Order: sequence, then C-alpha cells, then structure tokens
Amino acid sequence: MTSTPPSPVTVQRAPARASALQEALPGAAPASPAPADLTAEPRDHVQCAHPEHTRAVAHVGHALSDPTRAAILLALRHGSHCPADLAAELDVSRQSMSNHLTCLRGCGLVRAEKRGRHAHYSLADASIATPLDALLAVTFTLDPTCCDGEECTC
Repeated sequence: MTSTPPSPVTVQRAPARASALQEALPGAAPASPAPADLTAEPRDHVQCAHPEHTRAVAHVGHALSDPTRAAILLALRHGSHCPADLAAELDVSRQSMSNHLTCLRGCGLVRAEKRGRHAHYSLADASIATPLDALLAVTFTLDPTCCDGEECTC
C-alpha cells in the first residue's frame, strides 16, 4: 500500500484578536500574516532577538509581573504620588511599597523626587504612560470581564 505524505500544517491568525491588538497599539506595524508552512526556514526577524534585547524585555516583564507593581505604574500614569498614599490606596504596608518602588526604580520605570521631607514618585518618562495605556487596552481585549465597566476609573 502506498501512503500519501501528510499535508503541511497551516496556522491561521484569529482576525478579531489581530485587529483588536492593532487598535490597542496605535502606530504599530500591521500584523503580518501567519506563516503558511511551519516547516519553512527561520526568518531573518528571529535574528533580532539579541540577548541584550531579551534581557531588557524580561527585566520590564519582571517589573510588570507583580500585581502591586503593575497597580503602582497604572496609578502613576495620572501623576506623582508619595509612597504612603500609594501604600494606603493599594492596601499594602509601607515597607512592601518601598520594596516595590525600589524594584521599579531599578528597572528605570519610575523616579523619585524629593519635596521637602517626602519623596514623590512618578513615571521616569511621561511617554511610558502610552504603552501602559496600550497594555491596559490589550488586557480589556483579551479579558473584557476584568473590569466592572461603569465604576472603572482606568
């Protein structure tokens, strides 16, 4: 008996997700179509995954991986705050808040500014708010039930 070789596997991208992600990330390049054949040779864009780039992305990913640190960054999109106010609002101890802010400062995402006897924290650069907004939009796209809608102040 002769058997026919299996046909190549094709991957289809879900159009609803691709367009929603494109809307969430304005100015980004349009999504490229999924490869038709998984057995094809690696593409040149894989060479862009230099260890320096992946370490930097992983560093930011680590900062965002903790819900408290993510909440701090989202709160700082709207202006600077002192650690005591952030700790009270997010219901964490001041020591825990200090540790989280140290991590975020180490990642280069926030900066401290002395105002009298107190430090106020803000985003290291105002442009960081834009990708945080886009990330929040992606979150809403992937899980529309994550927010209560009418009472949300995001």
